[in-house]
Amino acid sequence: MAKKDQLNTPIHSTPPPLVRVKGTHRAMGQQYGEAAKTQVRHSIENARALLTSAYGELATTWESAQIQARKFVPFAQERYPQYVDEMSGLAEGAGVAFEDVAVLHAMEAVTMDALHLSHCTSFAVNEQRTADGHVLGAHNEDWLPEDEDDVVIVHATPKDEPPYLAMTYGGLLPNIGFNAYGIAQFCDSVYPNDSRMGIPRILVSRAVLAAKTPGDAIRSTLIPNRAAGYNHLIVHESGEIYSVEVSARKFAILYGEDGYMVHTNHYLNESMKAIEKNPEEIIASRVRYFRALRQVKHEETHTIKTLQSIQRDHVNFTNSICNHALDIKDPLDREKTINAMVIDLTAREMHIAWGNPCKNAYHTFHLDA
Repeated sequence: MAKKDQLNTPIHSTPPPLVRVKGTHRAMGQQYGEAAKTQVRHSIENARALLTSAYGELATTWESAQIQARKFVPFAQERYPQYVDEMSGLAEGAGVAFEDVAVLHAMEAVTMDALHLSHCTSFAVNEQRTADGHVLGAHNEDWLPEDEDDVVIVHATPKDEPPYLAMTYGGLLPNIGFNAYGIAQFCDSVYPNDSRMGIPRILVSRAVLAAKTPGDAIRSTLIPNRAAGYNHLIVHESGEIYSVEVSARKFAILYGEDGYMVHTNHYLNESMKAIEKNPEEIIASRVRYFRALRQVKHEETHTIKTLQSIQRDHVNFTNSICNHALDIKDPLDREKTINAMVIDLTAREMHIAWGNPCKNAYHTFHLDA
């Protein structure tokens, strides 16, 4: 059980649980659902409670959310039947309804992007900027405080795709991690005004973990009929670093030509800025971006520890890189850092702090492939 400190910050005395899955996509979903049954059910309960508490703003019940989520499934089924199989297996293994799992995967679309208007910070440095010549990527995952207990690490060996090591929570497919071909992905929510019915963002990003080359990874983010988009920070073991800023209909590719990249929750490319919805509401994202950028550029040679130090930063507290959900009454804006990870692509390792990294230790997981 997690304890709390004076900042109401959970302190985790153990690493997040590790679940190993292998085989067909349905089998992997079943194995995950069975192993993480408690986390899956808890995340569904949390999502239900969120919609109930935000009914005044969203006018959406759980039943109406299920109806909305069903509309996205055919798009996913047409392009990614294997990942719909993973969702089905997950529901079977956890003993929950597929419709409930579908809501979790379409939650951003169902709530019309009203959720958490700023969260997550990602950055990467290549061998030109590290003391040991390793390629490193880092990500602070900010989400509902209630979902922090549901964080899980998944070590997957698919029958027909590359093995991968990734983080997820509750009833969601993994999408933030790295694979045996040396490709890592970190996702930051962005807020375009062209969202539509289509393939949910989580399934689009899940497909990136199956990529074998940087080009494959980028193409996966730009699949036709996508519902909206993330920023996908894609890092390759060769030192190639890209930010792929995506919306439902547009995209831009930013390249880490100076050996580093930083991204948060707003668009950087000028053409993408033109379709950003309510940019004035995500000022905190811009503050975090410039703060992280300054720190990444300041160090001439980074290590895992220097990146972890950036992840603990509290400038602009509580909406800092290390984000604390304190005294926030709006149920749609109660995000906090539920984990922070640094991935060493050269060593095939993930170093992850469960909860706020300012208070919790990092634990190391390896990809056995």
